[in-house]
Amino acid sequence: MAKNTICLWYDKDAEAAARFYSETFPDSAVGAIHRAPGDYPDGKRGEVLVVEFTVAGVACIGLNGGSAFKHNEAFSFQIATDDQAETDRYWNAIVGNGGQESECGWCKDRWGVSWQITPRILMEAMAAGGAEAKRAFDAMMTMKKIDIAAIEAARRG
Repeated sequence: MAKNTICLWYDKDAEAAARFYSETFPDSAVGAIHRAPGDYPDGKRGEVLVVEFTVAGVACIGLNGGSAFKHNEAFSFQIATDDQAETDRYWNAIVGNGGQESECGWCKDRWGVSWQITPRILMEAMAAGGAEAKRAFDAMMTMKKIDIAAIEAARRG
C-alpha cells in the first residue's frame, strides 16, 4: 500500500468505477479487492468493501460506504492531454459512460467523480502570462470540452 492514497467514497460501485478507470486511462489498474468480514450499515458480509486501484499512476482506494456522502467538484482528477484526439477520447469516455459535461474542461463520471481533461497547450498558455494567457483564459471560459485549435488561435490573438 502506498504511503499516501486517495480514498474515494462510493455508494456501492467502487469495483465498477475502478475497472472503468483502468480501462480508460494508461498507467491504471485494479489491485486487491477486499470483502467485508461482517455486516456493516450499508452492506453485508462478503460484499466488496474496498477496492485498491491506480488512476494514471495515482494510488487510490474505493470504499463502498453507502449513500451518506456524495462526490463534488471540491475534488477532481486532472488529466493532462497532448492533443485533441486524446482530449476527445477521455472526455467522450467519461461523458459517454453516463457522465455529464461541465464547464472549462470539467466533466463528471457516472459515479459523480469530477475530472478536468486539460490539454497541455492550455496550461502552457496560462503559464505564459500577460495578454496571451488572458486570451486563452477567455476562450476557455466559453468551452465545455477544450478545443485546442481555438486555444491556439486565442494565444496568437
